[in-house]
Amino acid sequence: MLTLLLLRHAKAEPGAHGVADIDRQLAPRGHDDAPCMGGWVAAQNLLPDYIVCSTAQRTRQTLHGVMPTLGADVETVFERAIYEANATRLLTVARRTPKRSRRLLMVGHNPGLEDLTNDLIGSADEQAAQRLAEKYPTSGLAVLTWPKASGIADWSKLTPRSAHLAAFIAPRWLD
Repeated sequence: MLTLLLLRHAKAEPGAHGVADIDRQLAPRGHDDAPCMGGWVAAQNLLPDYIVCSTAQRTRQTLHGVMPTLGADVETVFERAIYEANATRLLTVARRTPKRSRRLLMVGHNPGLEDLTNDLIGSADEQAAQRLAEKYPTSGLAVLTWPKASGIADWSKLTPRSAHLAAFIAPRWLD
């Protein structure tokens, strides 16, 4: 079964004069939230075997906060193409995931992650769908799966409306 974990970067500092958007840092809350989300991923036994992360500073810092809780050295690619990417570009990147991978973590930005999640959902856990409809907050994580019955066993075959939204979680729901 393929599993796609779509993690929006943690809370970042607001833009400041003279600081490029790609260079924005995490806010203190973001530094707290990232390990929390990594802990949830580990507790759910959803450890990724491949990671694609935006090159933005705030996504790199989010990943840095998540990694210690995963307890493993995971092949990671920093991909400029997913910085400010729309759903179509994100899907293209996901489709390039190596066939050996079964669980992909993408760390990126909104609105692209939210749009991709909504594009891929064919069925959903009711609570996850309600939370997603409310908002895709910073540190929000969508867990999409493709059971064998979906007929999709290869990343290159991902299509809209083919995934099951198994979970949608953010730190505020973990308290």
